[in-house]
Amino acid sequence: MDLFVTTFESVIVLLVIGLIGFYIIKKKVLPKNVIGILSPLALEIALPSLIFARIITTFTPDQYPDWWQLPLWWVFFSALSLGLTIIFMFVSKKINRREFAISLFFQNAIFFPLAILTGIFPNDPSYVLYLFFFTIFYPPLLFSTYFLFFKTKEKIKINWKKIIHPVLIATIIAIIISSLGLKINEDNFIVRIFSLLGAMTIPLLFLILGGNIYNDFKEKGKLQVLEITKFVIIKNFLFPLIFLVVIFYFQNFMDYHIALILIIQASVPPVTAVPIVTERADGNRAIVNQFIVASFLTSLISIPLMIYLFESIITF
Repeated sequence: MDLFVTTFESVIVLLVIGLIGFYIIKKKVLPKNVIGILSPLALEIALPSLIFARIITTFTPDQYPDWWQLPLWWVFFSALSLGLTIIFMFVSKKINRREFAISLFFQNAIFFPLAILTGIFPNDPSYVLYLFFFTIFYPPLLFSTYFLFFKTKEKIKINWKKIIHPVLIATIIAIIISSLGLKINEDNFIVRIFSLLGAMTIPLLFLILGGNIYNDFKEKGKLQVLEITKFVIIKNFLFPLIFLVVIFYFQNFMDYHIALILIIQASVPPVTAVPIVTERADGNRAIVNQFIVASFLTSLISIPLMIYLFESIITF
């Protein structure tokens, strides 16, 4: 029950920060276009700084000999998620099927898990490291494949700046530095600069998230309650329950930290970039917005519940 409460509190914190961002844009404390200015600050400066500082101060190959396995587990996770997406997408109406599928497949792989793991293990940086290694190739996957979910009228050009993302670059450079034995102390002034920049990652990201939800939900269109209900049941409950069964039968082949990351990844709502890439591919952004908002609100209960079931059923 302690883990349920801790996870619940972590998700509450995220949603409250998101609500503040929602309020700031709704009340025009800041103009709505400020979100477009803050997003690169969060994703291209703050988050890479956080990753770089954490890795170079805490990671050594000797302490984490199996770190290279985490991207392979991510491949396993993504393959199983794709299979489930292909199966469950046919539950939706044909007109919404592609939007339903892309929202199921692309989870909020970094931001939600980062805040949850920080809340559960405030004094243990290893789980955050495991998350960074697990998701190292997630942004390239998102920005190089999203258009495959849609039949676009025009050929979409791949944005290599999005694929070779600062997050990927920061992770690789930090791994190389640490692998060379150049471990740097946290008191180093360069590390302190990156740490201070990285410290604003979570609050900034969720302020942006709340603002984006307000901007997007104004264009939500007609509410499709049945479609939203089906999506939430599948994304917030069936996905993690299926992964829970998989973890149960394969727990002898994985360590605790891998199993925990898998269940968190399976439980989180869609990534907030989905409406943007959906619109870019000529999809229906309005229904995707509805899926995301409903899934985010439901996650207040569904994520702690799945973590509680994980701790109750899985034994290591």
